[in-house]
Amino acid sequence: MNDATPRKYTGSLLERFAELHPQKPPRVPPVEDAPAPANDPVAAPVGPRLRTGEELARIATPRTGAHRKGEVDRVALAEQGMLIPGAQVTALAEEFRLVKRQLLLTKKKVAARNEEQSRMILVCSAKPNDGKTFCAVNLAMSMAAEKDVEILLVDADFAKPGIVSTLGLEDGRGLLDALADPTLDVESCIIDTDVPQLSVLPAGTPGNDDTELLASDHARRLLASLAAANPRRIVIFDSPPALVASPAAVLADLVGQVMLVVRADRTSEGELRETVQLLDACEEIQLVLNAVSFAPDGPRFGTYYGGESHA
Repeated sequence: MNDATPRKYTGSLLERFAELHPQKPPRVPPVEDAPAPANDPVAAPVGPRLRTGEELARIATPRTGAHRKGEVDRVALAEQGMLIPGAQVTALAEEFRLVKRQLLLTKKKVAARNEEQSRMILVCSAKPNDGKTFCAVNLAMSMAAEKDVEILLVDADFAKPGIVSTLGLEDGRGLLDALADPTLDVESCIIDTDVPQLSVLPAGTPGNDDTELLASDHARRLLASLAAANPRRIVIFDSPPALVASPAAVLADLVGQVMLVVRADRTSEGELRETVQLLDACEEIQLVLNAVSFAPDGPRFGTYYGGESHA
């Protein structure tokens, strides 16, 4: 068994050898008036210094840009019917607890194949107005309440970004800026919110080549770095609807699982099948029914907490 205990050494190799193997000094006859050396003495070369544990830790730790700070507008969340951090448990809160439990179980399964990819989740829908951003924000809020994770919510709906405005945060540089400029540290674009364990990455400055940037090798490395930067981090992407914009299909190839939001009263079976085919690069696709109302006497959280089911 290898001994991994760090050892602390002092002195040069010659000095340590001398300590272990002491020798008597040789007898040298006295020399009177020894001539001065023709040249100045040259110091013996010094071997490489062993680094301390603290220095090695600094080298191993990736240097990332400082995050911005932002406060979530809880009043705006309440007006939109979202989960409120720290508020009492509601029917909606319990439903997203069930949703996240399934996603966390799937995460463990995906981790056996790819640990970093298992911590990346895509939230998508078939068409606009199916409630994907509503579900992405609520999922992020619910997951941020977990004790052992940190959540990064990424707005990848480049044409119609909604995460920053929904949370009442100040917009700024984001994912697209980091994709377009390889010298820009994507971590410097992240907003740390006042909700514990919740950060946000804005969509950034839109352009005409959003999908091409997202499909590049640089994008693959950059998105992987978001998960690699923090082993506790789960990255949630809010993408555009799969049937109207191509980034969703590209992201499906990069994440560990997809949460496909299906609006019960609008999404047809044909649209659902077509959407699943577009996202089939991801092996794990979970369906979430949105805008579902249950009977008052049904065994659901609406009756237990006195409300209506939304997801």
